[in-house]
Parts: sequence; structure tokens; C-alpha cells
Amino acid sequence: VFNYEWQYTLSCICYHNVCHPFSGRYTDAMQSPRQCRLSNIFTTICLHIVVQDVGALIFWRWSLRNRWLLHYLVKITGMLTAASNPWEQCFLKVFLTSHLIGGTAEGEPCLFPFLFLGKEYSDCTTEGRGDGRLWCATTYDYDRDKRWGFCEKQRRKAEEAEEIYQKAVKILSGTSKKSQKKEVYEKLMKAAGMGHSKALEKVAYAMLFGDYMTQNIPQAKDLFEKLALEGSPKAQTALGFLYAAGLGVNSSQAKALVYYTFGALGGNLVAHMILGYRYWGGVGVPQSCESALTHYRLVANHVASDVSLMGGSAVQRVRLLEEMENPGSTSGMLEEDLIQYYQFLAEKGDVQAQVGLGQLHLHGGRGVEQNHERAYEYFNQAANAGNTHAMAFLGKMYSEGSEFVPQNNETALQYFKKAADLGNPVGQSGLGMAYLYGRGVPVNYELALKYFQKAAEQGWVDGQLQLGTMYYNGIGVKRDYKQALKYFNLASQAGHILAFYNLAQMHATGTGVMRSCHTAVELFKNVCERGRWSERLMMAYSRFKEGDSNSAVVQYLLLAEQGYEVAQSNVAFILDQKQATIFSENETYPRALLHWNRAAAQGYTVARIKLGDYHFYGRGTDVDYETAVIHYRLASEQQHSAQAMFNLGYMHEKGLGIKQDIHLAKRFYDMAAEASPDAQVPVFLALCKLGLLYSLQYLQDVSVRDIMSQVDLDQLLGPEWDLYLMTVIALLLGTVIAYRQRQHQAIPRPAPAQRAPAEQPQQQ
Repeated sequence: VFNYEWQYTLSCICYHNVCHPFSGRYTDAMQSPRQCRLSNIFTTICLHIVVQDVGALIFWRWSLRNRWLLHYLVKITGMLTAASNPWEQCFLKVFLTSHLIGGTAEGEPCLFPFLFLGKEYSDCTTEGRGDGRLWCATTYDYDRDKRWGFCEKQRRKAEEAEEIYQKAVKILSGTSKKSQKKEVYEKLMKAAGMGHSKALEKVAYAMLFGDYMTQNIPQAKDLFEKLALEGSPKAQTALGFLYAAGLGVNSSQAKALVYYTFGALGGNLVAHMILGYRYWGGVGVPQSCESALTHYRLVANHVASDVSLMGGSAVQRVRLLEEMENPGSTSGMLEEDLIQYYQFLAEKGDVQAQVGLGQLHLHGGRGVEQNHERAYEYFNQAANAGNTHAMAFLGKMYSEGSEFVPQNNETALQYFKKAADLGNPVGQSGLGMAYLYGRGVPVNYELALKYFQKAAEQGWVDGQLQLGTMYYNGIGVKRDYKQALKYFNLASQAGHILAFYNLAQMHATGTGVMRSCHTAVELFKNVCERGRWSERLMMAYSRFKEGDSNSAVVQYLLLAEQGYEVAQSNVAFILDQKQATIFSENETYPRALLHWNRAAAQGYTVARIKLGDYHFYGRGTDVDYETAVIHYRLASEQQHSAQAMFNLGYMHEKGLGIKQDIHLAKRFYDMAAEASPDAQVPVFLALCKLGLLYSLQYLQDVSVRDIMSQVDLDQLLGPEWDLYLMTVIALLLGTVIAYRQRQHQAIPRPAPAQRAPAEQPQQQ
């Protein structure tokens, strides 16, 4: 292990023919350029560099603080000049390469870096070759010397790593077992160790999130830095995220923006999405709707192109705060007991249960993993029982094809026709698609239009979407943007991703509507948030439910950077509850405040109220009643929040951050009671207290001014006298309710009336 000593002011490394023992005094070695040295820190013996060929290039590859950088030293007038920025302490590692096969320099070693077509390469490359074989040069300037050969050892190693990687990816996409996924990541580690960059990317992200590996953010950072230097857009985006979130590094929005920009230039869609959100919200950059539109539209184009007839997996957006406050409320997730109950019904022949379970397994979500094999089984059972919906969905599965169900237009057509003939809108829409694109039948726009209209009339979203597409493009009908807009709007109300995409395109270009950049960005953002990366929402939720808040918060943080409002509020909630230990205690509230602010900017009412609370209590910021009033007022006026109205009433009552006004306090309390039934009891108690205060004020002003002016309730009853009063009122209210219930139970019920003899049925 060699210690590399170099002052920032020095620009060279010099060598001596005689190597003196290292004194151990670092300052002695820094007196002049001729005292720069490389020393072995264990044996205190200086590394002796001997150069025989004056003017020759000597190449060294350095490992600097886990960053793989290439340096070369040039022999110039007795000095060796380094072509990189100086570091105080680094570690030297010399890389050896095997001898080349074939080419013009067989048997010679590679020389890195080498110059090819004006670009430097620090490893064997396939550039310039159509057969994919790895090669390198044996002199620096290949363009001049044409000295090269094949890196056969590296090629075989690369092929083996690629084979391991492909097998691992295939298993990952086809299994849901955690134990099996852990084994897969061990294989990915092996491929990564063999230099496979994509495997290394997956390993680095797994370490970052704690996905089937022990979470290790510092090590993930080192891997991302290595990959970023090799030009990996995914790694550049990840480094941007680390600097933005301050994970493993000091937070720097400037560095984050640089890395995000490089990632986007490399084609990384997540980086484009992050930049789109930043320009849309003015996060670290000047707000620019047009710049946001550019980034979001690019991502939306890719997301829309991946949408299939069956659709992707369904993703629930669970709000952790609401789930905690309302444990009985539905979060969209199905309990295991309920799923087992439906399975029991399906096994007993319940057709509706079979169709429902088929749809759940077809799309996934709500706690059920996507499983086309199970979906096919349930649909097949229901179809055999004559259910048209099941027939139509079997048609969809055969039309698209999957790993389990082979693509077959003829079989799909048969199922669609059976369902359509019985009036099923899903079958009618599928039959329309067959005629529109000629799947198993000749193209016939007239019949396609007919079946889409039938499906749309029954409210089926695919029929509405395809009708809009035909009117938009003028396929089989006269082009009519007004009709297209109508049907796209109808389909968007049901949440169809392509309907949002088409509406976004119309607003972005001003086609059939007035151009609106703001509307287009919001619609494109909606499309982007339905991309494959949205599945991480469920992964983060699962980790949180398993008790791994650190993994959950990091995953939510990345999604928050991408602009997911639900992720921003979930990050803020986890930090607010101090459940994540990767941040110090004094960081949690300021970070939570930041994410409540971003979620509130996207219209989340609870986040806006939380901002008011943070300024009211001084969490993550100084106590600021005036700012708290602003946030409560925004939540009250824009989202009609009962909680915000109640808080404004209290602040008017107390005169906190606003002029004390009992009349306005009563008005806000009344508004809160009208806005939400849940607010009626707290409002009643507050109004009782307010009534007493008003009476005291009235007596003070009118009847016994002199006496009451001497009464200080704070001094008499303590600063919390209003809480005592509310407690007394609550007890009185409870007593009244209990008394009335007891009275009601004590009232004897009337005996059933006896029929009069005349009303008795006659006996025959």
C-alpha cells in the first residue's frame, strides 16, 4: 500500500535514482517539488521509479479514495507530470493486462489510456467493430501507430458476466420470493465483480435502498462514483439524488443539478422526470413551464409507448399519515383474510369472485402480485360458466400474449366475438381493436368504429379512448378535434393513461384547444408518474410495514425527487415521527418541513396544515404565528379544510399572529362545524368556552367593569385555565348524554296491541 503525498500547490512528481528512507515527517517531504515522493506507509521505504527511456510515457492507474481514475506521468526534463488534480492522500494500485491475440500487436500488452478517433479509452472497447469483439491499442495514439489486438481474456470474462446477468434478471422478473431474490443478488454481485456495469448498477441501487441486501449508503455512493466516471447515466442520476437528499454526502443542490443534467443527457428517464419536476416547481432552478414540458413530454412518450391492451400493474398510493389517523379506513390494500375468502368463493364456483380475482392477478395491486397464470385460470373458470366479462379478458390475454399465455390473434378474436355478440363492452372494444389494426381479420375502419361506439355507449373506457383516437387522426371518419377531446375527457375520467397522454399532446400543441403549457405539464406529469418506477411506491410501503423505515424513507425520497406528492408527504411523515435513523435528530424536522412544503405546493391539504403547525410550534423553524396563519388561511380558502378553519378560530380567539376577535373566532368555529361533521364536538366545546369568555367580557365592559378589571384569570386559575374550562364542559356534556341514555332505557316499551274480536280471522 503506497501513500501518495502531494501538496495542492505542487504540480509534479519527481523521482530520484537513490531512494532515501522515509522519515515519517510529512512536512519535510513538502518543502519543494523535488521532495515529492511516493512512500510505502508500512515499511517507510520510498517507491523508487526508474525510467530508462528518456521521453517515454509511463502509465499508472490509481485508485483514489475508491474512485477509479486514470493518471499518466510524462518524463520531462527529469520530472514526471501528473495529468490530474492533486489529492493529499491516495492509494496506488497498478493494473496488469494480459497479452493480446491477433491484430497488429499480438503478444503485446494493452496500454491505457489509448487514443482512438480523438477519444481516450481506459479499457478494452468494442467501438469501431461490428462483431462486438473487445480490442485495445498497445500505444497511446492508435490513429497514428495502428498497433492493436483482441482482448480475448476480457471478452470471455465479459461473456460469462453477461450470461450471469441475463439469468439473474430473468429470475428477478419472474419470482416474488424474497429468498430467491436474495440469491439472485448474490449472482449479480458476482457479475459486478467481473466488470459487468449493468450488474454493478443493480447492486449499487440494492445497497442504496436495502433491496434484498444490507443497506449501505456509503458503499453505494462509492459504486455510483465509479460508474459515473465510466459514463453511466443511472449512476450520475443516483449521485444527483444523493447530493439532493444529503445521503452519505453534504447536501448540495448545485452538484445535484449537475449530475441530474448529465444523467438526462445520457438518456436516463428518471433524471428527465426529476428535472421536469424541478423546472415545474422552481426547485433549485428558475421556474420554467416550457423547460418542464420538454422533460415531461420526453418521459411521457416512453411511458405511453409501453402501455399494452391489458395495461400495466396497478399501484396504490398509500398515505401513511391518513392510514395512521384512520386505521379502519381503506387504503386500497386487501387484507389477506379477505383475499382468502374470495379464493374460497371462487373455488366454490362463484363466478363474480372468479372474475374479480382474475382481474386482480392480471393487473396486480391491492396487495395481490401480478400473476398471469392465476389470472388465466380464474378467467377460464368463469368463461366456462358463461361469463362474458371473463371471455373478453381471455381475449385480451391472447391478443397481447405473455410468458404464460402465447399471443394468438385467432383465439383472441374468438373470445372477443363471443363476448361482443352477448353485448359485453370489453368484447366489443376488443373486436374493434381487431378490425382497426387487422388482428386476425382484414382491416375495416367502419366495423371498428361501430364496435367502439357500442362499447363507449356502455361507458367502457377503451371504447371511449379508441373513438377519440379515430376522430383525432381522422381514421374511418372525418377528423374532428372536438369529438376527440370529448372522448379523451371521458376516458381520462376513468383514469386511462393514454387519455391523459393524448389530452396533454392537444394542450401542448394547441390542437383543438387553446394552448396551455400549465395544463399540458400537469397531464404529462400524471402520465410520467404511471411509469414502471411507480412500482417502488409499493416496495417502499412494504418496507415501512415490515419495520424498515430507513429503507422506506430512502425509496420515498427518490420518488419525492421525481415529483410524487404522496412520496413527499410520506417522507415528511416518517421524519415527523422520527422513525428513520439515517438522519440525526436535529435534521428530522427541517427535512420534514421541506417535504411538507413540497407536498403542500402540489395541493395536499394536510401538508398545508402541517406547515402551519410547524410554524406555530417552531418545529424545524422558529415560532412564527403570522406564517402559521397564512398556511391555515390557504388551507381554509383553497381546500375548505375544517381543521384549518378551527385553527384560525383558535388564533383569532387568542390573538396569536392576528388581531384578537371573538366574533371572527366564532365565525371560523361555525365554518369548521359546517365543513365536517367530525368537527362538531370540538367546535361545540370551543363555542361553550367562547360563550363564557364573551359573557365575562360583557360583564367586564358593562356591569361590573371596575371589579372585573381587577380579575386576572391567568393569575387566578393558571395559564391553562381555558383547558380546565373545556374539561369541565366536556364532563358536563358527557354527564348529560349518559343521563339521557339512561332515561331512554328506563322508559317501558308499549306492549303489542291486541286485535279486537271483530278483527280476528273467522274460523271456517
